[in-house]
Amino acid sequence: MRITPRRLALGMSLWIPNLFSGIRIRRFSEDWTHATVELHVNVFTRNYVKTAFGGSMSAMTDPYFFMLVMHQLGRDHVVWDTRGEIEFLKPGRGVLTAEFEVSKEKAEEIRERARGGAKVLEWFETVITDREGDVVARVRREVYIREKKRVTASRD
Repeated sequence: MRITPRRLALGMSLWIPNLFSGIRIRRFSEDWTHATVELHVNVFTRNYVKTAFGGSMSAMTDPYFFMLVMHQLGRDHVVWDTRGEIEFLKPGRGVLTAEFEVSKEKAEEIRERARGGAKVLEWFETVITDREGDVVARVRREVYIREKKRVTASRD
């Protein structure tokens, strides 16, 4: 059974670490180029000063760039989320949103750079915004991509 964007969004929203962290995956686009994720700040997800817990804001951005790349490249590549950076700009309250975008052109560029088994480390950036559209945090995630050895070997 092929996983559809809709099923993955639902499954990721119900996955215990996301469910209990107030993280909801609103959608993956049908072509795997875009994802929308929300963090609902409430009594269980806020910190000591009643704003969004920084760990939850980091968690809401963790796998989505890697997943968009992985689904666009397919099973011939190894794809991992390797590193993240977050800059907190203002307290997060209410519902926070992050949008993730990996264009088809970017995925094809990565595919070409990884051809032959080359290791590719690619940085992606997004922001976390509140309901008013104010930027709460800037986030960078590094994704590791390599063509699988069996694919590279089949070309030789």
